[in-house]
Amino acid sequence: MAKRTIKESALQEKFDELERKNQEALTGGGEKRIEQQHAKGKLTARERIHLLLDEGSFEELGKFVMHRSKDFGLDKEYYLGDGVVTGYGTVNGRLVYVFSQDFTVFGGSLSETHAEKIVKIMDLAMKNGAPVIGLNDSGGARIQEGVVSLGGYADIFYRNTLASGVIPQISAIMGPCAGGAVYSPAITDFILMVENTSFMFVTGPNVVKTVTHENVTAEELGGAQTHSSKSGVTHFACANEVECITYLKRLLSYIPQNCEDEAPRLPYTMGNEKRAVLNDIIPANPNQPYDMREVINGVVDDGSFFEVHKNFAENIVVGFARIAGRSIGIVGNQPASLAGVLDINSSVKGARFVRFCDCFNIPLLVFEDVPGFLPGTDQEWHGIITNGAKLLFAFSEATVPRVTVITRKAYGGAYDVMNSKHIGADLNYAWPTAEIAVMGAKGASEIIFRKEISEAADPEAKLAEKVEEYTHKFANPYRAAHRGYIDEVIYPDETREKLIRAFAMLENKVAQLPKKKHGNIPL
Repeated sequence: MAKRTIKESALQEKFDELERKNQEALTGGGEKRIEQQHAKGKLTARERIHLLLDEGSFEELGKFVMHRSKDFGLDKEYYLGDGVVTGYGTVNGRLVYVFSQDFTVFGGSLSETHAEKIVKIMDLAMKNGAPVIGLNDSGGARIQEGVVSLGGYADIFYRNTLASGVIPQISAIMGPCAGGAVYSPAITDFILMVENTSFMFVTGPNVVKTVTHENVTAEELGGAQTHSSKSGVTHFACANEVECITYLKRLLSYIPQNCEDEAPRLPYTMGNEKRAVLNDIIPANPNQPYDMREVINGVVDDGSFFEVHKNFAENIVVGFARIAGRSIGIVGNQPASLAGVLDINSSVKGARFVRFCDCFNIPLLVFEDVPGFLPGTDQEWHGIITNGAKLLFAFSEATVPRVTVITRKAYGGAYDVMNSKHIGADLNYAWPTAEIAVMGAKGASEIIFRKEISEAADPEAKLAEKVEEYTHKFANPYRAAHRGYIDEVIYPDETREKLIRAFAMLENKVAQLPKKKHGNIPL
């Protein structure tokens, strides 16, 4: 009995020593590194979790885990937790799983045990149907462990892929994220980055300079602004970490816990749902732009529109909102940017968002004002055919409630792609200003009436006459309505009321795709 007591005492002393060293790393020996974090505008791993989760809800898992490697001096440094804080808690009362990498411990580098901790909470999240949130701040793989750390990354990637479409996965990049580490966030549903302190790139500035002789800073190569506006890798660029976590919490409020759950619904009392402001948004001149966000904000619940990918492919607008308390996903052409045409980036942006909403039972509302696909060699040579087909494929396979409102132009193949009745939309409305045709009146008249115009005494006058004739016949929503392609032509001010009723009617929609393993989307 005495021997057992001695062993227990020795074991306790060992843990006390490790805890002391761990605390020194966090508050004593690591105090300088923490000060450096704060000086850069960065919080510590635990501060981030404290901001994210409800007060007192965090339950830490794997607190006493330590690395197992003894090579290259690692046998002289052991810290409890091994550079990542993992566990679960609640955000606004809803269960989430979280891991937060700690840059003050081994630079947040990923080791075998570090990866095992992350994998453990991902497995728990899958079993219990709750979102996984990753707060990334890591120098990459722990090079002292070699292939073991690389295997840890692959274990995480595999879980990311299995969890995709089953539970929401959100990545907040709070510091460096380079090399193979970038592929885990890339597989997740949403990425948030912090301006000036977070970076994502496969190869850093030094390697780029060596290989391609380009001089580029880390911020230019893979900063928040670069990825939010140029590459589209990140969905939100945030001014600081507090704003980042605020955005993350708001994002969670629109999405369900898992693929079998419904999105949260807020209480709503019906009143006067007419919105007269919508009557004055569409300009009298059909070639004059307007901001589709004005239409969106005029239709949805006050202040509920939460835009995603705001700075990327601005000719299409996507985001979450609520209508009568219901969470919906919105896709809208943006006439204020490139006249609202569809191009490569906007097609990919829209397709990605549509597929997320379909994964997680979030109804889709589409606002359409599209003159067609962007022409040009740049678009054709970079695959507008394949990329445009992604948006078409995404809408066609979506089984959630789908409603379209055509506000103005709906031309050519873009009319089909933007959630038309022909590809499975449940309800399609059009404003009286809608123009549904193969192309614009002028271009169509020049083709159809080429001979008459060329033989006329006054070709310009004849063209104007034919443009007027074509406009009268086709540049309106009524021909499409006669064929049943449009369910109703409505006044703008009654749009909100119609949509409230439509989504309530479609609430219990059931649609089944043909039996298959999965579709082969044109990637």
